[in-house]
Amino acid sequence: MGLYNRITALGVIVPDTAALQAEVRAEWREAFGADLVVDDQTPQGVVINMEVEARDSVARNNAELANQINPDQAGGVFLDGLWSLTGGRRRPAVRSIIPGAILGGQPGTIVNAGVIAEVDGTGVQFRVKSTVIIGSGGTVAADFEAVEFGPVAAPAGTLTVIGIGAPLGLETVTNPTQASLGRLQESDIASRRRRLLTLALQGVALPEAIVSRLYDIDGVNSLIFRENVTNANKIIDDGISIIPHSIYVVVSGGTDLEIATALLDTKSLGAGWNGAEMVNVVEPFSGETYEVKFDRAAEVPVFARITAKFNGLDGTSIIKGAVVAYAAGELPGDGGFEVGADISPFELSGAVNQVEPRIVVTLVELSTDGITYSQASIPITIQQQATITEASVTVIPA
Repeated sequence: MGLYNRITALGVIVPDTAALQAEVRAEWREAFGADLVVDDQTPQGVVINMEVEARDSVARNNAELANQINPDQAGGVFLDGLWSLTGGRRRPAVRSIIPGAILGGQPGTIVNAGVIAEVDGTGVQFRVKSTVIIGSGGTVAADFEAVEFGPVAAPAGTLTVIGIGAPLGLETVTNPTQASLGRLQESDIASRRRRLLTLALQGVALPEAIVSRLYDIDGVNSLIFRENVTNANKIIDDGISIIPHSIYVVVSGGTDLEIATALLDTKSLGAGWNGAEMVNVVEPFSGETYEVKFDRAAEVPVFARITAKFNGLDGTSIIKGAVVAYAAGELPGDGGFEVGADISPFELSGAVNQVEPRIVVTLVELSTDGITYSQASIPITIQQQATITEASVTVIPA
């Protein structure tokens, strides 16, 4: 009968449930007679429906498994495996770090790694990264890391509560600087999108290879690449001039040294660079120092005012979350707020409907100062990148 023969040259077939039910009913009538009553309320009808559900689940399971071969559909460990084919990897979760927090107390007190301190009023916990000893002056600096992964915040001066289990002699703690925010593990959606941008990781010289290497840097979330292969200065987007035989990149995220090293490793021999940022990089094989140039994307804070009908839903939370997720590139489709990408009210409206179709967005207004709003798009140059937070999204019930 070929009950599970659903894999063809065109892919895995998931049949319509009604067609499956008709198929199984026909098999039963063939076995027990054409006059067999197979209505749902009969004993045989119940058994038939159980068989339909079993075949349907097998077909759907096969389709889900087959999709893991497709890098545009894969997720989890399957996507991680596909990443490895081009030498890339999913970005792991990272803890927030507080550098140089000040511990005070009795000189000679040993503060072991793992001792907990909390952010006042929130209970958010950070722990000492490495064992330190309070000095003769009664203080010592120590780096702290968040107990939980992700963007755990600790504004300057708020890490003041000593946790249970701290040693006798440790009396005070404070953080002169705010925490450097961590992140959660890169989602399947974001990871699939970034994989498409890094397919030439193992190449050099070509624009695809340079872009791939830059996107592989931890923290780089968006960039613009341009090149000039002529013998004269070239005017590119937004009136920017770049020198002959050179490349120009504007990068958001990542460290200056990692970006400069990637550019030195992948650009064509003899090609120059452009940009306001300059980093000295030593070429390890020759020992020669190169002045690598590039530009950093200037942040353009965006404010949004969204009027919508919630239809009984928690519209405020859903809308704010949808906008921030879209901006971060966490929704299927567009990459969100990328370097050089204009911000359109229609995109934000679409993001809300993508997350929750039952919310009816009636008006989206944008602003760059939080005072003057307009329904017009906000232009972003190739040297800029828009940013938005939940606090800068105002939701108005229609």
